Amino acid sequence: MAFIKNLFDKNFLEYASYVIRDRAIPDLEDGLKPVQRRILHSLFEMDDGKFHKVANVVGHCMKYHPHGDASIGDALVVLANKEFFIERQGNFGNIYTGDGASAPRYIECRATPLAKEIFYHPKLTEYIDSYDGRNKEPVLFPAKIPVVLVMGAEGIAVGMSTKILPHNILEVLEAEKAALSGKKFTLHPDFPTGGLVDISDYRDGNGKVTVRAKFDTSDSKRIVIRELPFGSTTESIIASIENAVRAGRLKIQSINDYTADKVEIEIKLARGVYSEETVDALYVWTECEQSISVNLLVIKNNYPVVMSVTEIIKHHAKQLTVILTKELELEKKSLNEKLHLRTLERIFIEERIYKAIESQKTAEAVQNAVIKGFIPFGKEVGTRGVSNEDVEYLLKIPIRRISLYDINRARAEMEEIKARIKQINAYLKDITGYALSFLNDVINKIKALPEFGNGGARRTKVGAFEKINVKEVTRQNIELKYDKATGYMGTAVAGKAVCTMSQFDRVLVVKKNGTWLVKDVHEKEFVGEDAWFVGIADKETLAKKVFTIVYKDTKSGCAYIKRCVIEGWIMNKEYSFVPEGANVLLIDTYDKFEFTLKYAPKPRLKILEESFKAGAFAIKGIKAGGTRLSSKEVKSASKH
Repeated sequence: MAFIKNLFDKNFLEYASYVIRDRAIPDLEDGLKPVQRRILHSLFEMDDGKFHKVANVVGHCMKYHPHGDASIGDALVVLANKEFFIERQGNFGNIYTGDGASAPRYIECRATPLAKEIFYHPKLTEYIDSYDGRNKEPVLFPAKIPVVLVMGAEGIAVGMSTKILPHNILEVLEAEKAALSGKKFTLHPDFPTGGLVDISDYRDGNGKVTVRAKFDTSDSKRIVIRELPFGSTTESIIASIENAVRAGRLKIQSINDYTADKVEIEIKLARGVYSEETVDALYVWTECEQSISVNLLVIKNNYPVVMSVTEIIKHHAKQLTVILTKELELEKKSLNEKLHLRTLERIFIEERIYKAIESQKTAEAVQNAVIKGFIPFGKEVGTRGVSNEDVEYLLKIPIRRISLYDINRARAEMEEIKARIKQINAYLKDITGYALSFLNDVINKIKALPEFGNGGARRTKVGAFEKINVKEVTRQNIELKYDKATGYMGTAVAGKAVCTMSQFDRVLVVKKNGTWLVKDVHEKEFVGEDAWFVGIADKETLAKKVFTIVYKDTKSGCAYIKRCVIEGWIMNKEYSFVPEGANVLLIDTYDKFEFTLKYAPKPRLKILEESFKAGAFAIKGIKAGGTRLSSKEVKSASKH
């Protein structure tokens, strides 16, 4: 058993680690999940400037991704609809309506220039064997911007999940510039569907946001939804509105969807209903407003880590300088190599060193003759000298090229190489300044891209939303009835309607014996034939309603008055205005009224009745005792 348990534990841990690192959670360095990285790698390998059938891209990617064509195709469509790194041709679905893409054999794609500039650099990319060992795939791309913030991500792994919201790419690049310059910055989410967002609880990427649709309410009898909240489609929005109508929470005449390349959902309101009073109800009862919890979990150095937006920006600002330094040093090395060969080539041809090999009979003698011929030009050749590989390169120069050799052109090319090396050295001394110029160049290119029709400007408006009182927007359309003859109360009782209420309201029942309680609304419930008051238990309304109770103490027979306000309660718990055993003579809620007490006739008792003004007595707490009205034994009380 112990062996089996250890086997299961080991296999489960391996599975959990695989799902977390290699499927569900994006990597901090390039912001991609493995399937996205493999798709881009395939597009880079296939790149010839032309569009490729998505089916062919999927087939090529299957060399690297072991989970089948369906998962690759779906991931490619999602990545392409982000608009940044894959250029589309054909029907890739509609992010507004939720319609799916055409079959992979009908649509085409290719990598964008931005993708090549941000990701593609084979000499700086580490490669490993693919799952079957036949090919090489990248471990991570050397990404120059925080892609994970630009695209956003969502994934559920074993025991953890990530929810990263997308941000505006230009704002991300500006934030990266600020981080490089040591300035403060803030970043807010920006969604492709537009809409409105409240970021007051965003907490730098690990809190929550509230998103809303954008309405056009210029017509008082019509509401048009122009932009969608993130995570919704026109289909889901319309379904939520129809559900609210069926539940009686909204009154509309009709709803029509005219969405094409832009969102347009028209809601015509019912007679007597206007747009101003309907907007809040749409936010409360439909998908027009949603709360999204975010969790910025990424893979960093092969471990899942929760980071903040600020931390990711600062990390990528440092990473950008590292990548650019490596690129410059690699280019400098290549240019130095090129300059060295061009120098050897110029001396070899210009000084006619090739003539020295005409009399040589062995390969070794030829090599020695060439090397010896460069001895007088040691200062120009430099400390590197002339290697055997250099000699091989020179000996492979064709005669035609030697005869047509242009000395001036060769010298000009070498001057260009030297100028570029000098420029690279300047960049390396001020790598931060070079990184800032690189980011500015990327920003200008993005603004000019046709797929960013608005120049890359923000689509989602940031603001603070006022909290909507659900009770205020809930329709008061439930009739509460009470049948005195049977003692039943509810919405399905055949008695007389006592009030109109909403599903959130509670019912206050005050009985003639002075007891009271607060209950939920039911279709039919027995409360007794002695109910004196049945109505809505609203704390604000009851705080202004003074209950006046006149009761008789059964031991002394004296009358007491109690005036109080109901301020709180526990649901379904029975309370009493009067002491135990007291006999209630009168209950009323009017502020000012008079009542008369009639006393029991007794010898030498001349005054048999007496009038009082209720407003003359102070309002006390609901648990306080009553005020005695008279020492005489009371018989009855009546209001007048």
